Amino acid sequence: MHDHLDRNLIGYGPETPDPQWPGDARIAVSFVLNYEEGGENTVLNGDPASETFLSETPGGTPIEGGRDLSIESMYEYGSRAGFWRILRLFAERDMRFTSWAIGRALELNPAAGKAMAAAGHEVASHGWRWINYKDFTLEQELDHMRRAVKAIAASAGKPPVGWYTGRFGMHTLSAVVRHGGFLYSSDSYNDDLPYWVRVDGKPHLIVPYTLEVNDMKFAVPPGYTAGDGWLQAMKDAFDVLHAEGGRAPKMMSIGLHCRLAGRPSRAATLARFLDYVASKPKVWVATREEIARHWMKVHPAKG
Repeated sequence: MHDHLDRNLIGYGPETPDPQWPGDARIAVSFVLNYEEGGENTVLNGDPASETFLSETPGGTPIEGGRDLSIESMYEYGSRAGFWRILRLFAERDMRFTSWAIGRALELNPAAGKAMAAAGHEVASHGWRWINYKDFTLEQELDHMRRAVKAIAASAGKPPVGWYTGRFGMHTLSAVVRHGGFLYSSDSYNDDLPYWVRVDGKPHLIVPYTLEVNDMKFAVPPGYTAGDGWLQAMKDAFDVLHAEGGRAPKMMSIGLHCRLAGRPSRAATLARFLDYVASKPKVWVATREEIARHWMKVHPAKG
């Protein structure tokens, strides 16, 4: 077990641990719905400028001291329409996802957290705001963490047990451990399996994420321009990991955004991939909380 701030270029090496996924599954599939709408940069939240990241118009220049009503409305589509469309797709297939929810976003639309919890999805934390935390002090992160947990608990009915900041800083994991109550965090992109790290002398479980097939690539260059490219990328990643799972099972993460995957054309692609996953044998579609609890049982922290 290495310290979380030390680079580890070795990992598990050629022989990965057997995760012993339930049902002798070859692959654990984790769908993640990022719920961010309302928590982005805007002067309405006290920010100096408007948002420019992950919208239908990649790039752009922030409006200093003012509002970008076009960007605001693109984000609003995610919470008003896209969210409910994605929720229906998963309900129709009896599948569960983990939501990385921004506290401020759920504060503005608590019905979303309530609906996800009622449907059996995991409502984890994506921070208080959807901003860059690289320059935050430990105390500033802890303050935002407390606000996020409070807002999510008020909306979803219980506090989150998973954490993912996204644009995290040097103090993020220390804040997660110091705050307490979290089973795992996912601010890492370096493996296909969970692993333990030491944070301020305490063991902490990392359930790594990936941006490989994230729908954000519809909004950043070079990326997808049509659903067929996204679908093929998801199927290729799934097929390789499912095949490897005959000898060494792994996990796969698929990141979604309400304002991106929730648009009709992309929702059609998502539906096709959900059906593709459902058609394959020995697949465990799980929340990240389920993956974390399973890993803790099968591979508890050592040392």
